Amino acid sequence: MKMLSGAVTPSSGNINIFGFDIGLEPLQAKKIIGYQPEIPINPHTITVKSFLDFIADVRGFRGKNKRKMVDRAVDRLDLRRTLKYSIDTLPTGLKRQVAIAQAILHDPVLLLLDEPTEGLAPHQKNNIRTLITSLTSEMSIIIASRSPEEVACVCDRALIIAEGQLMADLPVSVLKRSSRHFQAVTLATDGPLDLLALAVLPGVAGIEEHRQTPGTVTILAMPGQIIYPHINALIANRRWKINSLQVESGRLDDVVHQLSQEASN
Repeated sequence: MKMLSGAVTPSSGNINIFGFDIGLEPLQAKKIIGYQPEIPINPHTITVKSFLDFIADVRGFRGKNKRKMVDRAVDRLDLRRTLKYSIDTLPTGLKRQVAIAQAILHDPVLLLLDEPTEGLAPHQKNNIRTLITSLTSEMSIIIASRSPEEVACVCDRALIIAEGQLMADLPVSVLKRSSRHFQAVTLATDGPLDLLALAVLPGVAGIEEHRQTPGTVTILAMPGQIIYPHINALIANRRWKINSLQVESGRLDDVVHQLSQEASN
């Protein structure tokens, strides 16, 4: 991500950003790139407002246009109440929101987000995911994350890198089909479940009990098998009261773990 942004010079090879070689034309390339680094922005004694005004100045905005661009970034990241505070006094989550605000301020063609939701509270993560989704119609976005499920929430394509090797470059939906949780059924109930009856259903590969959420189990399917109809029929026959039932589309965590093991062997 640092090499793509132009912050670090690669030891070999070339990086081309929408027609600009970042080694030969760094200024032109950086003009169309927005970059949110992994390490939170932490300038001492400068307020959020002053920092965003500075970034707008660097990007060449002046007068009414500058105020418009800053205000839009502030509103998109919900920073209005923090403008007068020094960035170094903010919690990690808000620092990351400031970093994203400065990255999108100039409407980049390419937006680089390095761990954009790390350190955020659940409601903040949801807000950032919503923002990223809304930005996909305006710009190309590359997200680096050590949390595959975070990526799966907002990305339609995933590149998995392990041990310095590119192990996969496929649509997220395709990758999730190779997960052991593909077509698994997760259900929750307040009452007892006959796990043996579930385990012997056609196509069932195994059962995972959720230790942190008693009463919740995931029934795994054998490759190529659809087990939901059999589970649904058993529930109706036994008259179990089920609070929730979900057929899973697969988990990217499984795929990343499997490919990481292959890379290390």
